Amino acid sequence: MPQSLSRVLVHLVFSTKHREPFIVPEVRPRLHAYIVGILDNLKSPSLQTGGVEDHVHILCALGRTISQADLVEEVKKSSSKWMKAEGGVPGFSWQAGYGAFSIGESQADTVIRYIQNQEEHHRKGTYQEEYRRFLERYRVAYDERYVWD
Repeated sequence: MPQSLSRVLVHLVFSTKHREPFIVPEVRPRLHAYIVGILDNLKSPSLQTGGVEDHVHILCALGRTISQADLVEEVKKSSSKWMKAEGGVPGFSWQAGYGAFSIGESQADTVIRYIQNQEEHHRKGTYQEEYRRFLERYRVAYDERYVWD
């Protein structure tokens, strides 16, 4: 019987609504672990999940039977509920949008290190600056008026 096989790596980036610093250091490891669990349940294993107080980065292998949009919707919905119940932030929500960038296998280690070093990266710049750099690097056309919420 023929098999359908794939390995599509996706770097996902999304922030808290209005970039509120809700992901405090005490909660961050548990939130990231919870997101890893969501991804596992969606058959889209995390290669690395991390971030800082106002956003997350996820490098995952997109599951063969789920769309990128459905994956992000489930991760954001489930982790938002978790943050409200377990993270101690009743008013928590994620931004409406997200960034998704394709990653070649040869880039995976570089992206993993990038995600692991988020604290260091953000001593030098904001989420908005970082996100604009991604949009430019990956040649994503965007209208600044609609990127932020």
